[in-house]
Amino acid sequence: MAVNLTRRMFLAGSAAALAMPAPAFAQAKPVKIGLLTVKTGPLAAGGIQMEQGTIRFLKDKNYTLAGRKVELVIGDTGGNPAGTKTKIQELVERDNVDMIFGPLAAFELLAISEYAAQAKMPILSLAAAEDMTQRKPNPYFVRASGTSAQYMHPLADYAAKELKYKRVITIADDFAFGHEQMGGFQRVFEDAGGRVVKKLWPPLVTPDYTPYIAQISGVDAVVQGFAGSNPLKFLKQYQDAGIKIPVLGNGTAGDEALLKSYGDEAVGMISCSGYTGDLDTQSNKRLIDGMVKDYGNIPGLYSAGLYINGQVAEAALEKTGGKTDDREALIKALRSVSLTDTPRGPFTFDHLGNVVGTFYIRRTERKSGKLVNTTIKAYPKVSQFWTYDEKWFLSQPVYSRDYPPLKS
Repeated sequence: MAVNLTRRMFLAGSAAALAMPAPAFAQAKPVKIGLLTVKTGPLAAGGIQMEQGTIRFLKDKNYTLAGRKVELVIGDTGGNPAGTKTKIQELVERDNVDMIFGPLAAFELLAISEYAAQAKMPILSLAAAEDMTQRKPNPYFVRASGTSAQYMHPLADYAAKELKYKRVITIADDFAFGHEQMGGFQRVFEDAGGRVVKKLWPPLVTPDYTPYIAQISGVDAVVQGFAGSNPLKFLKQYQDAGIKIPVLGNGTAGDEALLKSYGDEAVGMISCSGYTGDLDTQSNKRLIDGMVKDYGNIPGLYSAGLYINGQVAEAALEKTGGKTDDREALIKALRSVSLTDTPRGPFTFDHLGNVVGTFYIRRTERKSGKLVNTTIKAYPKVSQFWTYDEKWFLSQPVYSRDYPPLKS
């Protein structure tokens, strides 16, 4: 049957359409997440995993959070401060993102913190720079992974009290992440009666660790704090040098995503991480299955960390009813998130936006022909301040290349 549209009917319909509430249209606008990651250089392996973990989470959620579609915009930082500054400006000013995931490295994060705070841009980052949630806190920053030293405090406690080590040498990349890790290890290890006798600092792009390995002797263990693909190079060269001194590692050294690239040189290494592949949670199983299906690789700290960032963002958006325009309300919601089923287990945030959660001591073993990490101890509810008084901790200098100093 034909319908005759009169002028009066047209005007009435137009008026009704104009009278529809604006939020119905506004709500159709997607949530924009900007991902700052690195795809070139020695940190690229971790950066690519960050992207994979983010995409894996969004796939699990059908690119929809709190009833709103999600658009992911990726910026490659190039693994340097200048590139990170450029990319965050593009994401904020050109792409109008609602929040940022990343970046990876501490030096990248420190380069953009002031700009992000001025722009009131919420950042959910893996970068472990201590002072982002300590002496110079960014009010728009949330970290569900941990500070540099937060991984090493439990490792030092375990080394001193359960492995009974007394003397160690540390070796780590010569940049903020390495400095802060080894400072944290040294403080806790020495407070428990141990001693760091030497600290070695190869540059981040060191091709040959032989001159540093030659300085390792007369200790109970070596503590390595390398990032990206550097743990692979170091352990291979360490084995080639024929040294039998046990190796302890940070979370990135024993990262699950690196295990397929290691050989027997990694067997027996003990590491500490905020993520462990053998954790029995539904979300961890879902992450592992999805990563193996999509990328043929099990997830590690970098991909799991970004998957967890997605969970935090989703929980916060559910608290705000999907709204992102009120940045103060959004950051408040982000920091108030408390989750139980995540790939890293249960966690909350402290009043500075840093995670309080479980950290895992793992031993790298060969099982059924494959290298795996087996969790041998869990430290629950670990704070960025360890067991120290927060006020006292913050009154001390930030962990650095020379702090704490070596004891004569």
